Amino acid sequence: MLADKDRIFTNLYGRDDWRLAGAQRRGDWDGTKELILKGRDWIVEQIKESGLRGRGGAGFPTGLKWSFMPKESDRPTYLCVNADESEPGTCKDRDILRNDPHKLIEGCLLASAGMGVHTCYIYIRGEFYNEAKRLQAAIDESYDAGLIGEDACGSGWDFELYLHRGAGAYICGEETGLLESLEGRKGQPRLKPPFPAQVGLYGCPTTVNNVETIAVVPTILRRGAAWFAAIGRPRNTGTKIYCLSGHVNTPCNVEEAMSISLRELIERHGGGVRGGWDNLLGVIPGGSSVPVIPKSICETVLMDFDSLVAVQSGLGTAAVIVMDKSTDIVKAIARLSKFYKHESCGQCTPCREGAGWVWRVMERMVEGNASVAEIDMLLDVSHEIEGHTICALADGAMWPVQGLIRHFRPEMEKRIAEYRQAAARQRQAA
Repeated sequence: MLADKDRIFTNLYGRDDWRLAGAQRRGDWDGTKELILKGRDWIVEQIKESGLRGRGGAGFPTGLKWSFMPKESDRPTYLCVNADESEPGTCKDRDILRNDPHKLIEGCLLASAGMGVHTCYIYIRGEFYNEAKRLQAAIDESYDAGLIGEDACGSGWDFELYLHRGAGAYICGEETGLLESLEGRKGQPRLKPPFPAQVGLYGCPTTVNNVETIAVVPTILRRGAAWFAAIGRPRNTGTKIYCLSGHVNTPCNVEEAMSISLRELIERHGGGVRGGWDNLLGVIPGGSSVPVIPKSICETVLMDFDSLVAVQSGLGTAAVIVMDKSTDIVKAIARLSKFYKHESCGQCTPCREGAGWVWRVMERMVEGNASVAEIDMLLDVSHEIEGHTICALADGAMWPVQGLIRHFRPEMEKRIAEYRQAAARQRQAA
């Protein structure tokens, strides 16, 4: 369990003032000038040594990503913060934006100084209207106090920060789709390479990071990389905000140590499974795009990148969706298939056509109006779609279906058998 002294997001629940005065009482903006003056190389090296991995889902090492930014460039360079939090089950960034916006703003400044960047854009989900108002107010406070802008914090570093509101497209959470939208075009992902680090926003070197990733940076730099690296397991270090929802007694967002066990997370912070642990059916551990895992795996698995990959799922955004035995698991996954079909940008044929096909087959699977052979066909097609598109939306659309077949195939076969038996009875009655 994470000790209170190790918590980074001390106002996650909004019990204190979110404005600048409250943030400074909690330690934000303390010694920021001195951290900037330690230099670009020191900042990047600290983040590398901390072991921080991206908190938006991919888990790429943050310090390594920052090191891709060229040290000399004849073009402007940019940092873009992805606040387009649209993954079903995920609501961690929303609480940061709402209750601790200055952590993000200070993180933007320090991350930019570490990459030699003078301009940062925060791309916020269009539905986050109140959060955008609050974040803009915090940005305005920071400008007025001289913390950002020309000579930010008196460090000699010029830094401009802009808030850009999206229009409700899930695909703009993909980093290159986000860049397209920022440039005023339709949010459709770009082919890679070239990668944003070489050709990003306006064709210039760009780094895209998640809100939580950037918001933890000031605390890491103040407390030191060794402190952050000592929490969790090797390659899975630091604290993490987990989103607990579904059939738990106390749904919540909670900051915990990386590598906490899933069962402890649910029972300690979620108040346990509704009806008790034995009533658990399965858990989607990292937001709706990762495969579901059954109760047998939930008993022992740790909530970190490597442990969940080892059981053929993923940490993703750490949005833990708990389902008890009252859940129609086939219908639940079919509903996710409909979401991804709807949110496909339509650029890639496997996703545009395949996601719709998978959803329609899943709708028949809910009723049992299918054959057992179609389960294998559904699995085969999902693997043909996965990895054959420009971005990972198609992968995220297929993984829930693959997890369902991997762990709950008997339920699918049972429905097919029951549907056929009912159809046979109807024919006999006729």
